[in-house]
Amino acid sequence: MTPRQYCHDKAAASGSSFYYSFLFLSRPKREAITAFYAFCREVDDVVDECREVHVARAKLDWWRAELDRLYAGQPNHPVSLAMVPAIARYPIAREQLEEIIDGMAMDLELTRYADFKVLRLYCHRVAGIVGEVAAGIFGASSHAAMKYAAQLGLALQLTNIIRDVGEDARRGRIYLPMDEMAAYGVSEADLLQARATTNFGTLMEFQYRRAVTAYEQAYALLPDGDRKDQRPGLIMAAIYRALLDEIRAAGYPVLGARIALPPVRKLWLAAKTWITA
Repeated sequence: MTPRQYCHDKAAASGSSFYYSFLFLSRPKREAITAFYAFCREVDDVVDECREVHVARAKLDWWRAELDRLYAGQPNHPVSLAMVPAIARYPIAREQLEEIIDGMAMDLELTRYADFKVLRLYCHRVAGIVGEVAAGIFGASSHAAMKYAAQLGLALQLTNIIRDVGEDARRGRIYLPMDEMAAYGVSEADLLQARATTNFGTLMEFQYRRAVTAYEQAYALLPDGDRKDQRPGLIMAAIYRALLDEIRAAGYPVLGARIALPPVRKLWLAAKTWITA
C-alpha cells in the first residue's frame, strides 16, 4: 500500500464530514489535505485507543520525533511520507503540527474543564490550528482568512462537543465547562448516568447558542476575495450547522444517542455549498 492510499483509506474509514469537503478540490490540494487529515486522525487515535496513559504519551512523543524527521526530509510513517509534498507546496509549519499534538496531549491530562477559557485553548489546539492549516492548503491569501479559519475550527469543535456529550461521558470525559454545568444545575452524575433532565436541556441550549455565534463570527471574518478558495471549509460549516440544528430539533438526545446526517444529505450540502458559496 502506498502512503497516498494509506491516507485515503484513513480518511474514508473515519466516516468524517471532512471527506465530503475534499471531493471538489484539485488533485494536489486534495492529496495534501487528505494527508494532513490522516495525520490528525493518527494522533487523535493515540488518545482514543490507548488505555494506558504512559503508552499514549510515548506514542505522542514518537510523533513529535517523527515531525523532526519529516521536516528534515527523513520521515518513516506512511502519513509523514504522504505529507512530504504537502509541506513543500503549502504553508504547513512544524509548530502548527506540534500544537495539534499538544492539544491531543491535553486529553491525557484533563478529563474536566473548569471553564470556557481552558476549553477554548483545547479547541484552538485540536480544531483552530487544524482550520488554519486547512485554509492555507485551500489558498488563504489574507490574515483575515486565517482568523476566519481558526474561528470556524472553534465552531466545528463546539458542535462535536455537543454531539458527543454522552459518548465522551461513557469514556469518563466531560468537555462541558464545569462552572456552566453548576450554573445550570447539571451534575457530573447527570452526564455519567445519562440523566436527560430539564436543566440539561437548558444547558445544551446555551451550548447551542454559543456554537451558532461562533459560526456567525467565522462567516463575518471571511473576506469576499477568499470565499471561493475557502469553499471546502464552508462545506464543513454547512454540514455541521445542519447537524447542530438536527440535534436541537430532536431535543438534545445526545446522552443516549449519536445524531448523524445521512451521507446523501452531506453530499447534497457539499454540492450546494460548492455551487453557491
